[in-house]
Amino acid sequence: MDPCPFVRIMVGNLALKIPVASKPALSGVHPSSSPCFCKIKLKSFPLQTAIIPLIPSESKVSDNQHVIQSLAASFHLSKADLDKLAAKSIFAGKPCLKISIYTGRRGATCGINSGRLLGKVSVPLDLTGSEIRSTVYQNGWVGVGNKGDGTNSTQMHLNVRSEPDPRFVFQFEGEPECSPQVSQIQGNLRQPVFTCKFSFRNSSSGDRNLMSRSSTLEPSISSRSWLTSIGSERERPGKERKGWSITVHDLSGSPVAAASMVTPFVASPGSDRVSRSNPGAWLILRPGDNTWKPWGRLEAWRERGSSDGLGYRFELLLDTNGGMSTTGILLSESTLPTKKGGKFAIDMSGRGSNTNGRTTPSNSSSPACSPRSSGDHGYGLWPYCLYRGFVMSSTVEGEGKCSRPAVEVSVQHVNCTEDAAAFVALAAAMDLSMDACQLFSHKLRKELCHQQDNMS
Repeated sequence: MDPCPFVRIMVGNLALKIPVASKPALSGVHPSSSPCFCKIKLKSFPLQTAIIPLIPSESKVSDNQHVIQSLAASFHLSKADLDKLAAKSIFAGKPCLKISIYTGRRGATCGINSGRLLGKVSVPLDLTGSEIRSTVYQNGWVGVGNKGDGTNSTQMHLNVRSEPDPRFVFQFEGEPECSPQVSQIQGNLRQPVFTCKFSFRNSSSGDRNLMSRSSTLEPSISSRSWLTSIGSERERPGKERKGWSITVHDLSGSPVAAASMVTPFVASPGSDRVSRSNPGAWLILRPGDNTWKPWGRLEAWRERGSSDGLGYRFELLLDTNGGMSTTGILLSESTLPTKKGGKFAIDMSGRGSNTNGRTTPSNSSSPACSPRSSGDHGYGLWPYCLYRGFVMSSTVEGEGKCSRPAVEVSVQHVNCTEDAAAFVALAAAMDLSMDACQLFSHKLRKELCHQQDNMS
């Protein structure tokens, strides 16, 4: 089955140049403190915000040498989104990317926005045929907030471009804990490609068999000992959820990926929530040499405070000289609202470098590399350059809602069935983490309760 066409609209390489005479006399506004930010809007897509570095007007070097090549915002458009925008453009003209620039600090005080509007920039987008070709809509300096009398010469540097980003789309036909089928989707066509088996491991006995009894693949002794060492960091009696496992099979019944809860989700002392300092963890595994090989590690916890979100952190585990490293390379870390849910995503486009070679990662935990050209936003770099650009995303429903995760995986990261299955297993683990991090004062659905728990 062919992948689905997607287009990414990317906005990056932002910088602002404000003449001395026109700098707003606001407290906290100074060229060295980067006080400017912008709001980026494309039609009905969610608003995105980004900091804009401010170029000192007294600088003696070229303005372009101050431009940091990094991604500020991106919009992911499916074929349906493109068709909708094309239909509207017949009557309303080309869709426009609208950027509002503000001075001051982001956020609100007493319900009043603390930023002051400096000006706006609008970039028309011609998305006709954009699913098959890359297009640069803007790359350079544009005027901001001109009054028409030549007195305001504030300028903004930005790069706006689109590129085709075909993706394989999968959807669980039921909730992961109900052992559903997983279908591949293209338009109105749905074709089953995987089956999932949810089960409980008997972690108290020390048996680290990560497969159901019907599976033919068994972990080797070395694999078991390594998994045991990682999974036994914290296993103690009390409020905990442990032993969950989900195995992904292809249609022939062969196991092609798995996710196993190796560190229990335990309530922190004196509370009924899993804390950031003591998160639960999953291993995402792939088959190899007749055993399971760890590929990634997902940690999850429940954030405190008014946000009440599901915090998560996903790391890639590297095979070093035939053995697995217990320290991973961070690919994704964020928070999802527990009430509304959201999207778990791995997107490595936001690593940046300026043109004189100094790296400026958008996430300080991840390395960066120099961009390939002046129009690039840069790409993440780590051993073997395994992943770049958009990698995958999956939907996560909020607490108490029926969840059938939809998974998107970039075509460039799928070379075999096991590649796709690993991302499906990761999506299942992320979805189940929403349940695992539910307050312990709330009762889980019966499918997630071990038989012994139900009897107690």
